[in-house]
Amino acid sequence: MTPWEAPGRFWRGNLHTHSDVSDGALPPEEVCRRYRDEGYDFLALTDHFVGAFGYPIVDTVPFRTNRFTTILGAELHSGVMANGELWHILAVGLPPDFAPSHTPEFRPVAGQESGPEIARRAVEAGAYVAIAHPQWSGLTLDDARSLAGIAHAVETYNHGCATGCDRPDGFHVLDLLLSEGHRLNLCATDDAHFTEPDHFGGWVMVKAEANEPGALLAALKAGAYYSSQGPEIRRIEVTDEVVRVECSAAASIIVSGHGTSSKGLHGQSMTRGEMPLERFAGSPWLRVTVVDRAGKRAWSNPIWR
Repeated sequence: MTPWEAPGRFWRGNLHTHSDVSDGALPPEEVCRRYRDEGYDFLALTDHFVGAFGYPIVDTVPFRTNRFTTILGAELHSGVMANGELWHILAVGLPPDFAPSHTPEFRPVAGQESGPEIARRAVEAGAYVAIAHPQWSGLTLDDARSLAGIAHAVETYNHGCATGCDRPDGFHVLDLLLSEGHRLNLCATDDAHFTEPDHFGGWVMVKAEANEPGALLAALKAGAYYSSQGPEIRRIEVTDEVVRVECSAAASIIVSGHGTSSKGLHGQSMTRGEMPLERFAGSPWLRVTVVDRAGKRAWSNPIWR
């Protein structure tokens, strides 16, 4: 199901955020206030799940209002990647009693769960799980493959990694996994710490019948959302012959698929576009990017044909 076929309305939310409970600059209440007052509908506070911070899953329930909700979560760390560093795995929708890993600090130690093991445990506990900031982490394709059958998504845009080190990207990893047949979605996030301009730069627009944690989580797991830095994707329709896109005013509408399959429309203040799919005849999937005049982007999840 694409978001445009799902029931409900779109809700704007950030899935990756830190507070002073771990290495962020602000207390949880103030982080929630800032997102609420910036017009977000929901927030997942995902502090680092390591022993040095007491393995926190921060209780943000007191900061919910009648127009703003929160989802409990954490950034999980356990096991070693190919580069010798600790895994970073985003888990949104964890229960407050999720069992700690053996991760006393930000470095691998003997006797830890592997990344895939803790990711699977998070999924079994009910969480939406994403492979966090692949470019920043130095993730290899083999690393990514080890999570491809477990995680729901790849974090393909991380605003904190964009502003802090110019390593925001996960699209290369995602597209390679898609072309191997792995059915993963994507997400854009802030990874905000409020120690630099790392906030309000990437979010998800989730289609659900209510702005409450259960409905939002179900929609995230079902892929009923798109990701954005600003532009709106109002509809995507794929037939055997064409893809039709409706969106906010755009300078480019781009369709990407397997390998070199790609096609773009370029113009001024475009709010709809239609492209033939001859170039995508051998691609079992495609995804859409909308780019506005300022260079801000919105991305659909992959659509399987």
